[in-house]
Amino acid sequence: MTMQASGRILTIPNLISFTRLLGVPLFLYLFLVPHAYGWTALVLLLGGTSDWVDGYLARRLGQVSRLGELLDPLADRLYILATLVACTVGGVVPWPFTAALLLREVMLIGCLVPLRRAGYGPLPVHYLGKTATFILLLGFPVLVLARASMAVAPVASAIGWALAWWGLALYWAAGVLYLVQTIRLTRTGATRAAPA
Repeated sequence: MTMQASGRILTIPNLISFTRLLGVPLFLYLFLVPHAYGWTALVLLLGGTSDWVDGYLARRLGQVSRLGELLDPLADRLYILATLVACTVGGVVPWPFTAALLLREVMLIGCLVPLRRAGYGPLPVHYLGKTATFILLLGFPVLVLARASMAVAPVASAIGWALAWWGLALYWAAGVLYLVQTIRLTRTGATRAAPA
């Protein structure tokens, strides 16, 4: 059963999402200015974990809200985009990997136009997309950790790239699901609008 979203703003999950949003500039500062890779990895790890925690608490505490439904994916996108750009510029992640993730985002943005024309808003977040985001936000700090310590670099790099590629595959799988949903909804909307 789907829980009805409320109009509440001050909820525990929303506070976690706001805090996660504040983590984005903190991450960028730690990574780009003092190059404090250990702290950067910790901020990313906390951000990725809080992504799961806020959704769990929203359902568990009955605090699902319309603001949370908008805020949570926004925080996810900002975290991934900031991490991706910083890690690419910093040489942690190669450009082709970045391009593959960004291309998926472009595809999803492209889905919004036909959805709006058909009278729909953005599609709800799919569990596969949430899983992919969680894995990516777990993989990136491990890759940053490999940069922080030469002692753990071989193991951290192997684990980080395994998570990153797994996350990328699931990210695209979720993107294809969103695309299929968009096509189905827009066709249904066009059929409803067509004269008999």
